[in-house]
Amino acid sequence: MAPLIGALVAFIVALLVGGLAIYLAAGVVVDAHSYEHAIVTAIVGAIGWALTSWIPLLGPIIALIVWIGVINWRYPGGWVTAAAIGVIAWLSALVILFVLNAILGLGVGAFGVPI
Repeated sequence: MAPLIGALVAFIVALLVGGLAIYLAAGVVVDAHSYEHAIVTAIVGAIGWALTSWIPLLGPIIALIVWIGVINWRYPGGWVTAAAIGVIAWLSALVILFVLNAILGLGVGAFGVPI
């Protein structure tokens, strides 16, 4: 039971990190201020990534396009705006993960942001 609880806690923390990264990026790029919206975007983006990244050769490229497409669908603006949100979310996730993993000693990832 303990491994299941540990996995669930790790998933929730990773989802909160991914959602926070998207929330911060969307706040900077399109002045969006809904953490819940960012969490849902992280979940849908992760599902899109999982469904496409396994494709041989072009999978990671297709997955990245799908992930940016999810951001484009969930936030105002076009593909360039969505790509900007994606880049800033990725950089934000790196910083957040550095703090959580290096400084606090946690071993978590970011669910919903490709790292």
